[in-house]
Amino acid sequence: MIWIEWLQFLGCMVLIALSGSRLSRYGDMLAEKSGLGRTWMGLAGLALVTSLPELVSSSTAILWVKAPNLAVGTIMGAVTFILLIMSLADLSYTPRPIFTAAARGHVLAGAFVIVMLALATMAIMAGTPISVIKFGHIEASSPILLLCYLMAMRATYRFQKRERSHLGEEEKKELLYQDVPLNTALLKFGLYALIVILVSIWVSLVAEKLARLMGWHLSVMGTFFLAAVTTAPEFVVTLVALRLGAVNLAVGNLLGSILVDVAVLGLLDFLYFPGPLLRAVSTGNASTGLVAILMTGVVLAELAYRPERKMLRYMSLGAFLLAFLYASSIFIQVMYHLH
Repeated sequence: MIWIEWLQFLGCMVLIALSGSRLSRYGDMLAEKSGLGRTWMGLAGLALVTSLPELVSSSTAILWVKAPNLAVGTIMGAVTFILLIMSLADLSYTPRPIFTAAARGHVLAGAFVIVMLALATMAIMAGTPISVIKFGHIEASSPILLLCYLMAMRATYRFQKRERSHLGEEEKKELLYQDVPLNTALLKFGLYALIVILVSIWVSLVAEKLARLMGWHLSVMGTFFLAAVTTAPEFVVTLVALRLGAVNLAVGNLLGSILVDVAVLGLLDFLYFPGPLLRAVSTGNASTGLVAILMTGVVLAELAYRPERKMLRYMSLGAFLLAFLYASSIFIQVMYHLH
């Protein structure tokens, strides 16, 4: 019965909220205790955990449902929704614009986001030069996307390591968890990460079943519903990180999740045997990709400009533009499918 599925869905969301809040706290501890820093911990640690639902949902669409459009649409929808979360984060962060409070190092991750999104969008568009190169059923863009992700992780790690080496004694004054042993932080982070992963996998499967029961499964509504559900861990972790004052952890988690999601597109191509995955999907997904590139450009501009105050009282101009572009992407998708 459909009400049982809705109860499971709500129960999973509550568990994600509770375990995600603890994950943020222990992720913040681990960032401090390990010396990795909040930015890289968000980019690599939290992002990998919170992006698992997108991988599960899109893999299910490829392997079980045989619906490549649903898989790619879910990923692209999740990317734009994560950028919308950044706008909501700015709205909930009252001291100043979140882009000003975040470290400039996030610009590097954002640059990799644009490169990877542009590559994926080009692969979806018919007739681009990169679509000619194939390795069996795999298009050249897929291994390149995975390579770009590895390069992004390496580059951001080296950058953060270099930045932290210049902080010296100044940063030691900011230590918040001196009484917590590293092993304790690592163990509890691993525990809550496992809970978030398991519950997120379950909620992805429940949400997909709900989409089928509601008749949304292969529609625009289904794509946006699944995208919103699979990004629930990012939403929770981001809001809790902001409550802890860990802005870099929050922004790093969001940008890192986008990097993981776009890399997942490359991974999914290996699982789709009829041919190159990104050539088999609707070009409407390229429109979403272009909107995501525009939204990421707004984020980079705000990170570089670093406005001193919120121009629109409760949110910065950049956050408003992110929300506007997300609404525009929904309108574009609806109009595309109506025609």
